[in-house]
Amino acid sequence: MREPTVESESTRVASLAPSATATLDAMGAADRLVGVTAHCEFDAPVVGGWLNPDYDRLAELDPDLVCTSDALQSDVRGELTARGYEVCHVEPARLTDVLDSFETLGAAVGRSGAGAALAADCRERLAAVEARTPDGPGPVVYCEEWSDPPMAAGNWVPDAVAAAGGRCPFVDAGDRSREIDREAVERADPDHVVLHLCGRGDRVSPESFRERGWDVDAAVHVLDDSLLNQPSPRLVDGVETLAELLRPASDA
Repeated sequence: MREPTVESESTRVASLAPSATATLDAMGAADRLVGVTAHCEFDAPVVGGWLNPDYDRLAELDPDLVCTSDALQSDVRGELTARGYEVCHVEPARLTDVLDSFETLGAAVGRSGAGAALAADCRERLAAVEARTPDGPGPVVYCEEWSDPPMAAGNWVPDAVAAAGGRCPFVDAGDRSREIDREAVERADPDHVVLHLCGRGDRVSPESFRERGWDVDAAVHVLDDSLLNQPSPRLVDGVETLAELLRPASDA
């Protein structure tokens, strides 16, 4: 991860990661975006996909800086560097890393104050959730990132569940998401199942889990995948949403 200590003069930024696009938009730096991926929710020229950018189109846009994220983009980052681009690459693994990355991105695009303010605001929101969370062990939550085969969510998701007052014992926080079998989920006896399938938004039916016939007596929720899968301020929205699902305001 780049250190957010040196202010950049980058005024033309291409984002090859939806999380970077969302983060720059949230800090008021969207005016610097001249190109985004087909997966980004932003009106700007498209430069291909997350893992398969169109390098010719990128060259036409002539950015000062290109933003990438996650180890899955390491090859893309290497190709960009080889082509002579300045690259801001972040690889957050934990929830705290995600917040730190906002400062990194802010400094990289010449908006260090905005990046720091965004990170501080998100930390305050998380602290507010924690203040409303009762003491003692919370409910067990199974978060599924993909369903064919079933993948238990890792990375920052266990941290997000913990911040919302739950327990997610399927993958250690910071570890990559991994395939999981029916027996492991049944043994954990989760109180809640959260489906946030990559690339599906919220277009998933809770019945798709119930129809598997797993011996799991749990409330099944569907969340837009950006609320948990995207290491941007949307993740803090996801923590707040989870907290309400795990302990509705009427129960607080």
